[in-house]
Amino acid sequence: MAKKKSMIELHRVGVEEYKKASKLPVTVVLDNVRSEMNVGSVFRTADAFLIERICLCGITPQPPKSEIHKTALGAEDSVAWQYYPTTIAAIEQLKNQGYTICSIEQVHDSISLEQFVVNQGQKMAIVLGNEVNGVSQEVVDASDLCVEIPQHGTKHSLNISCCAAIVMWHVYQSVK
Repeated sequence: MAKKKSMIELHRVGVEEYKKASKLPVTVVLDNVRSEMNVGSVFRTADAFLIERICLCGITPQPPKSEIHKTALGAEDSVAWQYYPTTIAAIEQLKNQGYTICSIEQVHDSISLEQFVVNQGQKMAIVLGNEVNGVSQEVVDASDLCVEIPQHGTKHSLNISCCAAIVMWHVYQSVK
């Protein structure tokens, strides 16, 4: 029977060492996400895949919040983040810094996740939307492209934290 690895065997780094580590040139943008627990989950996943930062926009909760901490398990301290009053403000700044803006949304002419390729060194901003309304149309319009996760069940969407994990893993796999 397999034995669980100890914390020493997992070779985890501390917060300060993590902050100094080389990151993927990927920023996750949260467009008016309501749930502190979803935000915390995105922080934890961003930590796992060396995402450089998270932009918290509009009504998206910001650390320190107990529900963020409960799901982030401290990743809100390791992953850099910034707050923007609007998602458009974040996108404008990211575009000026040379980022490609990619909204994860079901739109006409979207790219299926399997076809989505991020090149080594490419600056990419991944926009994830509100739990009910998704990425706003204004933000979709300002995006360079939209990617859709194929789904075949009765529901038309995934929870934002699940969506974030799938997309971050895909991006990590394509550039590592």
